[in-house]
Amino acid sequence: MRYSQTFVPTLKETPAEAEVVSHRLMLRAGFIRKLTAGVYTYLPFGLAAIRKVEKIVREEMNRAGAQELLMPMVQPADLWRETGRYEKYGSELLRFKDRHDRESCLGPTHEEVITDLVRGEVRSYRQLPLNLYQIQSKFRDEIRPRFGLMRGREFIMKDAYSFDVDDEQAGIAYQKMYDAYHRIFNRCGLQFRAVEADSGSIGGSFSHEFMVLAKTGEDTLVVCKSCDYAANVEKAAIKARPVENQEPLLEAEKVETPGKRKVSAVCEFLSISSEKLIKTLVYKVTSGDGQQGYPVAVLVRGDREVQEVKLKNLLQAAEVELAEDKEVFDITGVPTGYLGPIGLNGLNGLKIKVVADLEVAAMRNCVVGAGEKNYHLKNVNMGRDFEVAVVADLRQIADDDPCPLCGGELGQIEGIEVGHIFKLGTVYSEAMRAVFQDQDGQERPLIMGCYGIGVSRIVAAAIEQNHDENGIIFPVALAPAQVIILNLGLKDAGISAAAELLYAQLQAQGVEVLLDDRDERPGSKFKDADLLGIPFRVTVGARLSKEGVVEIRHRRDGLTVELSPEQVVDYLLAQITAAGPSLQER
Repeated sequence: MRYSQTFVPTLKETPAEAEVVSHRLMLRAGFIRKLTAGVYTYLPFGLAAIRKVEKIVREEMNRAGAQELLMPMVQPADLWRETGRYEKYGSELLRFKDRHDRESCLGPTHEEVITDLVRGEVRSYRQLPLNLYQIQSKFRDEIRPRFGLMRGREFIMKDAYSFDVDDEQAGIAYQKMYDAYHRIFNRCGLQFRAVEADSGSIGGSFSHEFMVLAKTGEDTLVVCKSCDYAANVEKAAIKARPVENQEPLLEAEKVETPGKRKVSAVCEFLSISSEKLIKTLVYKVTSGDGQQGYPVAVLVRGDREVQEVKLKNLLQAAEVELAEDKEVFDITGVPTGYLGPIGLNGLNGLKIKVVADLEVAAMRNCVVGAGEKNYHLKNVNMGRDFEVAVVADLRQIADDDPCPLCGGELGQIEGIEVGHIFKLGTVYSEAMRAVFQDQDGQERPLIMGCYGIGVSRIVAAAIEQNHDENGIIFPVALAPAQVIILNLGLKDAGISAAAELLYAQLQAQGVEVLLDDRDERPGSKFKDADLLGIPFRVTVGARLSKEGVVEIRHRRDGLTVELSPEQVVDYLLAQITAAGPSLQER
């Protein structure tokens, strides 16, 4: 590639719309341009980086035994109705009608489509196992698209789907994908962790997220400092602590707490710690069958927060939402801050289900709201003074919680989700009657798995993890070009000839090289080379005429070496090979 003939519209100033590092640098480096909210055009260098990711993904998916196909982006609503997701998926599913008034949607994912395909073709266990994947654009109508390619509405994704005869074989398929994902992200040059995760709207019994570690990540990860345990904060399990509190149960006592609604105010007024107070929080729940807004009361210790994903999973709900103060009063007749679990019922005889976090069951002689304005109850105990429907792990993990596996110390880090794998089981196959005949001639539902990678997001995540004040620092595997040659003597025949010769020699060796042959000041060329993040910069200038050397600079660490032109190609080939797979392996 010659820079003078390449469409790389770099910017000196950062556009106002850019919110995070990757968004800012991809705009400035001329990799993307915004068409509309959350929708971007991929310019040549941006697309080149994406194609690098696609190539790695294809090679590792094929190596793991998966086969590539391509499914339509437009999907009929009837398929989604078979699984119930047409109504449940929410506003991110872009729905529309064609000229014949038939309802369709733009695919945010393809579980229904692949299940429909396989149920029409697979009849026998002899046709299994099967793993099919595609790399394709998806569309999710995000309410607040932001951060460029990190959270856009249209994006490029690899999604794979496995079909097996039983749970054992499905587990083997899952492990193959788990291993393949490790190879993919390692080859992409990323620092990442695989963490236990919530399955969300995809469904299924078990899942892992693959998270690129970066300060700008939207997700919080919980990791053990002593073992391999790692989980998304939404999934992080709380290890129940042994009950050590053996204090005798005291008689419940009603006390006046005028105007004391907040936990801190109540604790200060009663001279207790927040560990002795039980919060009663009312949530509005939308059930899986569409029942809207029924209330559930959640009990947690005063210094804890409810983890809403855990609550949603416990209730098998589509959504849970904390009720606002007015809604709490409308439901219970009690102002927020004075609500408690004793005698808790809604107005007009409405029965309110009460669930409690594990810690609440171990607490003794606690303070709760009295169910009356300006009053609380002291020395309240679960089992004696009130009952709950369920006791479960419902709270957000805290820094002082031990690892649920080894009891070691936990820490929290930020991450960017770039991959997610799921054990789906029979969620879709049963709903859509995707069945096969086993060895005994019995009809059984297919056991499924689902495996996604955000291809375009990987490029953005790599930039979030690899940059400095001057621009991008691409891993060699993802760079749109591996080497950039700066010709700083366009009017000097000797310098230009040397630059052209190195350009031709590197291309002949299969190196992706960009020759900056523009009539620009040296400073501009240096700045653009740094901004683009190309791993190796070769400067051919006046020192070639004076000393017979050219300068090679490593973008990542700034290492600079001076070599004769005859040494350059071998040196760069060795550096590129050391940074990743050999040219032949690619």
